[in-house]
Amino acid sequence: MIKYWIKELQPVSDIIRLNVEGMTCDHCQTTVSKALSEAGLEAVEADWRRGTASGRPAEDFTEERAAEQLEAVGYRLAGVEKPDTASDVEPNDVGYDLAIIGGGSAAFAAAIKASELGGRVAMIERGTIGGTCVNIGCVPSKALLRAADHYHRAGHSPFAGVETATGQVDLSTLVTQKDRLVDTMRQEKYEDLVDIYGFDVIQGEARFTGPDRLEVDGRPVRADRFLIATGATPWTPPIEGLDDAGYLTSTTALELTELPGELVVIGANAIGLELGQLYLHLGSRVAFVEALDRIAPFEEPEISELLTAHLESLGAEIITSANITKAGRAGDRRFIEAHIGETSRRIEADEILVATGRRARTEDLGLHAAGVEVDRRGHVIVDDRMVTSNPKILAAGDVTTVPQFVYVAALTGSIAAENALRPPRRQLDLTTMPRITFTTPPIASVGLTEAQAREAGHQVIISVLPLEAVPRALVDHDTTGLVKLVADETTGRLLGAHILAEGAGDVIQAAVVAIKYQATVDEIADTFHPYLTMAEALKLAAQAFRKDVAHLSCCAA
Repeated sequence: MIKYWIKELQPVSDIIRLNVEGMTCDHCQTTVSKALSEAGLEAVEADWRRGTASGRPAEDFTEERAAEQLEAVGYRLAGVEKPDTASDVEPNDVGYDLAIIGGGSAAFAAAIKASELGGRVAMIERGTIGGTCVNIGCVPSKALLRAADHYHRAGHSPFAGVETATGQVDLSTLVTQKDRLVDTMRQEKYEDLVDIYGFDVIQGEARFTGPDRLEVDGRPVRADRFLIATGATPWTPPIEGLDDAGYLTSTTALELTELPGELVVIGANAIGLELGQLYLHLGSRVAFVEALDRIAPFEEPEISELLTAHLESLGAEIITSANITKAGRAGDRRFIEAHIGETSRRIEADEILVATGRRARTEDLGLHAAGVEVDRRGHVIVDDRMVTSNPKILAAGDVTTVPQFVYVAALTGSIAAENALRPPRRQLDLTTMPRITFTTPPIASVGLTEAQAREAGHQVIISVLPLEAVPRALVDHDTTGLVKLVADETTGRLLGAHILAEGAGDVIQAAVVAIKYQATVDEIADTFHPYLTMAEALKLAAQAFRKDVAHLSCCAA
């Protein structure tokens, strides 16, 4: 069973859980928590996604009072449960080999690895187990992206004689389905693992009070090593009037139950592009506003150019080199004002989505007292062994300076745990780290861009293959995309692969392996790639270094 301590680290036997019907958002959590506090429940923790609230009942608490207080604010008490009380050990009476702050992907990877190595592990989480990916990030966003893609395709069949049509979008029902998926995956992929691996979970706020001292809600938790894995949260630039206007983040954009007629997306990197296209596919009119001179600004320029044209063909507006100076609201409408070159422009919409990146959750952790250095954005500085400036404290995942991908978070968590319990020898190598942007078509990249390769001193050769040269794309009547390969001219070794195409996220794995084992483009061209798959695009792009693939027969070697 999961060993929980809530707020003041009371034993789990003092805690009750209430099932509450009617919660649909973060505001509901706040309202329910206040109502239950007035009913005599102390240290309340409400979770709208799970439909639960928990806390420690005071002497004057009764279920009847709780039901009355909830009913008064529009919610219903559906039942009260007392958790399993098999353990009432206070965490300050236990010495751990590793205490992990956070309960997301990096934290769980670390807890699993440390447990497998025989360590006694505590995980400290102030909110909902599972972190960003399963709760408010990868899982819910990709579920909605897939749904939106299905809806769009239903209204845009490329095949003669095959008529399709779309109905109305019931966003509320779609979001409910998404929430059920999140609940299931959080239970199966996170909560159930606590019992399987046998580590303790402590609920509460963690704070360092010294280089080797940690407290949770004011009570000490002793450990030989500590791991910071508190993740990151959406960052909003300081735009005048934005708070008053009201805006969506990558979290709240996944909670809308009504489709906005018009949406302005501030930021056109991965998150902004994904969520903007989600609503574009569902029928919203979308404007992407980017401060840099192109969308997908960290991808190859050929990809940015082609994706711009594709989004515009779907009805999106692309605005780049924009300096947003002000935001505001007029009735139900919101607006931003921006300088674009020599001109100024006001852009109105029903909703504003801010997708300008994420910043580390390091506030109130007491990192100064712990001697842990952070960069100017608050991200914990680590070496390639995930060790901070304090050798007793490690850090992993999005809270650090490493790239913010869930698979990187998991790997760094595993590395950190192993280095915490054993001599710190295992190192992080990002040479073959792929990145995917789940647009339609998706972007997938690994290795160096052409510019990066030249800056690194390579004599570079490139191949850019349009999807019109790929039989799979022709058969699908979907030729939007390209494959760009970057290679060293002297050795022929593949340095980078960059794909905009249906299935790009799967195809890129072959390039990951090729770069890992220092394959040349000739070796890639001479390797079997099955015909009429998108994987063949990689072979054709490699062949294009030596020959004109337009003059090859189908499946020609």
